[in-house]
Amino acid sequence: MNQRRESVMSDKRVSFLGLGVMGYPMAGHLATHGYAVTVYNRTAAKAQKWQQTFKNQVADTPAQAARDADIVMMCVGDDNDVRQVAEQALTVMKPGSVLIDHTTASASIARELAQICQEKQVDFLDAPVSGGQAGAENGQLTVMVGGDAAVFEKVKPVIDVYARHSQCLGESGSGQLAKMMNQICIAGIVQGLAEALHFGERAGLDCQQVIDVISKGAAQSWQMENRAGTMIAGKYDFGFAVDWMRKDLSIALDEARRNGSTLALTALVDQYYADVQKSGGGRWDTSSLLTRLR
Repeated sequence: MNQRRESVMSDKRVSFLGLGVMGYPMAGHLATHGYAVTVYNRTAAKAQKWQQTFKNQVADTPAQAARDADIVMMCVGDDNDVRQVAEQALTVMKPGSVLIDHTTASASIARELAQICQEKQVDFLDAPVSGGQAGAENGQLTVMVGGDAAVFEKVKPVIDVYARHSQCLGESGSGQLAKMMNQICIAGIVQGLAEALHFGERAGLDCQQVIDVISKGAAQSWQMENRAGTMIAGKYDFGFAVDWMRKDLSIALDEARRNGSTLALTALVDQYYADVQKSGGGRWDTSSLLTRLR
């Protein structure tokens, strides 16, 4: 990153709304890079813990956090959370400031907020992230952005504090649509990996040896490299939870019904994740699809 641009941007006042498994480390990276950060979290104890670690400010409400901020970032739960938190922040956000939503939500709420922000002379970017908890903690997230390209370029040095790659993909809503594509791909890949491991176990193969071989060829994927070993060991506490994946796939399936696309595999894998939830695995990570087959 250009050091001069980062220095200029670090003079900006930043607020971060939502300190979940993603937001907590993302806001932390901003603080450790010298930004003046004010955070808000619905559970106050978590915000206080963040403050003790990163020595920046905590607010009692989204509006209090957003007051006088140049850039307000959100990473909350779903469309309703996005709407409620954004509406409170926007009551005090100044003209020319920027609202960045890192929540995985619908394209509809992104377009809705873009319109509201325009009326208030506030810039808006929908900017969902990929990379999971580990990516957030290591500052290695991928950020998919929708909105005005000039606004994105202005705040890109800030986003890149916790991202290995960020890119503007089109008008408002484009970031959320790209994240849907991301989750569609992951669902199919994880199901394929689960079936391959199930097949190998039934065939009497040493699946770890097989993975070591096929990961060097065309079957290679991030899921294979990072999750095959833990799947073989029956360990499913490595990040992105089934409950969250079902939320994301529901958003993608709803959008598919609107735009007329066919997501047969995605719909099937979504039901497989429902089976995992019924067996008590809602908080297991997404690689737990293998549990259905064992």
